[in-house]
Order: sequence, then C-alpha cells, then structure tokens
Amino acid sequence: MGPISGRRQQGPPLNLPSPDARRAPLLQRRAAKMARSPHAYVRGNTAQYYAWLHTQRGQALPRGPAIWICGDCHLGNLGPVADAAGKVTLQLRDFDQATIGNPAHDLVRLGLSLATAARGSSLPGVVTAQMLQHMLLGYQRAFYPGHDGVVAKPQVVKQALRTAQRRSWKALARERFSDVEPTIPLGKNFWPLAAEERDALTAMVATPEVRQLVTALKSRDEDAKLSVLDAAYWVKGCSSLGLLRYAVLVGIGDDDYCLIDVKEAVAAASPRYPRISMPRDNARRVLEGARHLAPALGGRMLSQRFMDRGVFIRELMPQDLKLEIDQLSMEEAVRTASYLAYVVGQAHAAQMDADTRDAWLQALMQRLGKAGGTPQWLWDSVVHLVGSHESGYLEHCRDYAAMLE
Repeated sequence: MGPISGRRQQGPPLNLPSPDARRAPLLQRRAAKMARSPHAYVRGNTAQYYAWLHTQRGQALPRGPAIWICGDCHLGNLGPVADAAGKVTLQLRDFDQATIGNPAHDLVRLGLSLATAARGSSLPGVVTAQMLQHMLLGYQRAFYPGHDGVVAKPQVVKQALRTAQRRSWKALARERFSDVEPTIPLGKNFWPLAAEERDALTAMVATPEVRQLVTALKSRDEDAKLSVLDAAYWVKGCSSLGLLRYAVLVGIGDDDYCLIDVKEAVAAASPRYPRISMPRDNARRVLEGARHLAPALGGRMLSQRFMDRGVFIRELMPQDLKLEIDQLSMEEAVRTASYLAYVVGQAHAAQMDADTRDAWLQALMQRLGKAGGTPQWLWDSVVHLVGSHESGYLEHCRDYAAMLE
C-alpha cells in the first residue's frame, strides 16, 4: 500500500491550523457553538450534567439494574443507523460515555434535552410537563412485547428515516468529498495532518482487522486491494477538542470507496456502578456499549490502538444521520418525546430478563407526581437542571461576548 496521495489544491491557499496549533481554534469553535442556544449549550456542556449526577448518588434517583447505558442520551445522539445489510432503524448512535450504570441517568439526560428543545421552540411549560409524562409512557412500552411496529413514529422521525433510506454513497460523497476526484477537501470541517498521523493511518488500514471491517459490508471481495486515497483531521461537534479524530478515504479495488471514521476514546465522565467489570481500555468500553445498546452500529465498529491511544473505528454509511430537530409543534413535541424514549427503552430492556424488567418498572414509577403523572424524581431533576443550565448558558454567552470584543 502506498502513501496517502498528494492533495490537489483548489482556489486560494486555505488558512487552516497546523497539527500542533489546533487547540485554540477548537476552543473558539466550541464556545461559538455553545452560545447559539440553550439547547446547544446543554449538548456541549456534559461536564455540568455529570457533576450534578455525581451529587445524586444514593439520593432522589431510583436505583436501576446494572446495564449498559448511553451516558449522554440527548436528542443529537439518536438517529437513523444502518446495519451491515443496509437495514435502517432509529437507534442510539454515540457511545463515548457508555458505562454500566443506572438507566435512570439516560432518562434524566433525555428529559433535559427534550425540555431545552421545547424552550428553543418557544413552547409553553405545559408542553414540557406533557413531554416528560409521555416520555415515561413511551419508555415503559418498550418493556412489553408486541409494541414494535405499533408505537407511532412522529413526523420528524418518519422524515429522518425516509431521508436515510433514500441516501446513497453518491450523496455521502457529495457532502464530504471533492466534486472532481476522490479527495477530502480541506476547509471548515477537515484540517491538515501531521506526517506521523498520515503514516499511522496508512498502517492502520493495512491491518487485517480493518480489512475485515471494510470488506464485511455490502458483500465486498475479501481479497480486494485497499488503498488510502486521502485523510484529514476531522473537526466534528464539541468533542474534537484535544482528541484524535480522522476521516480516512479508502479505495477498494478499482472502483469502490469507503469513508472511515477514526475517533479517540477517553475515560467516561458519566457515573458508573462501582465494583462492576467493564473493559479497562476505553475504546473497547465504547465498542461494548455500542454492541449492547445499538447492535446495528456496534456490529460495524472496531477498537484498536493508534499512536499509543485507544480509538474506535467505523465505516460511515450514507444512512447514518443525526436526528435534527430545529422546531417542534406542541403535538409533535409530545409524540417525539414518547417515541425517542421508546427507542431508549428498547436498548435498556434488551439487556434485562423478565424479573429485572418488572422490578425496574416498579422502581421507575415510585413517587408519582401530581395527578399520577411524571414521577417526582424525574420532574425535580429536569426542572433543577433546566434552571442551572439556563444560568450557565447566560454566563457562557457573557464570556463569549467578552472574547469577541
């Protein structure tokens, strides 16, 4: 396998940070993104949420069974996902914070995300109350057989699944690559690599494990020649700060391509149950979390050591999309809360036997709130977190405004 091909420069030279100068622009980008809205702030500021969770041990939250949880169960971490055969379903899709912990943590995180999305859509507080109530109802439905295919999908989910099912490799290529030749265009989202990064990525693609991962999809020839056509540092979300993240364009044989996502795994900040056995290597932990919570995606992932760090690797499929929710109507907000909680409930329930499911549902519905609606522990948690994140958001905006002066 040869080295990564030279990049053809188009237009004027790009003023992009060198590999040793990424931190400052990444900090600026994260600050700008989190200043856009309270919902964006909640998505980007996991530290505040985890700090609060660590104060709740043994207190108000029900103690659920020790299962794999997402750990960062917000709206942006759910979306359409394709399995190795191309079948598309809505599942959890991010497992950086996956641990064996309390499933109540996923519910509180989802409730906070839904509440801030409702505020971003200028919906009244009564809708938030209804969303949390229906969120619990949707979650519980996942624990009873026979609801799969019966629970109504909201319009935003139907549209996301239709879009995902129609997407082809050409659509993915148009979004990510040059229109003229198979390269990854440097710019806002893709930055230059250091020589050692290029060499390490080339060596990684040559491993038998990556070959098996790539050729397992779409019935590709196991003996096809793999060649690294291009690669770049990938600036993606708020998680790029200080972490390794790469996009690698791989040629397969003479006329096929794939795009590989390589992401560093770091220690989870989300609380875990003590004295529970989990992989010590963070990349293996992420992989195990994915396999338990979203088999369609976990079956397409691989963990490896890369430049003395743990990374997890997956081929990007055209059908893999985030669930983008900009504005919600009152009716859609309630339906969306119910359905997304149903998806999370499926991921949780699949890890429990019948007796564990029954015990967890009983614990879940303790301390019902007014008129038998949302459990008081969930309502109190979300209300407190919405308030603290709202004040945190305003402080962040003040600091960001000072940076711009």
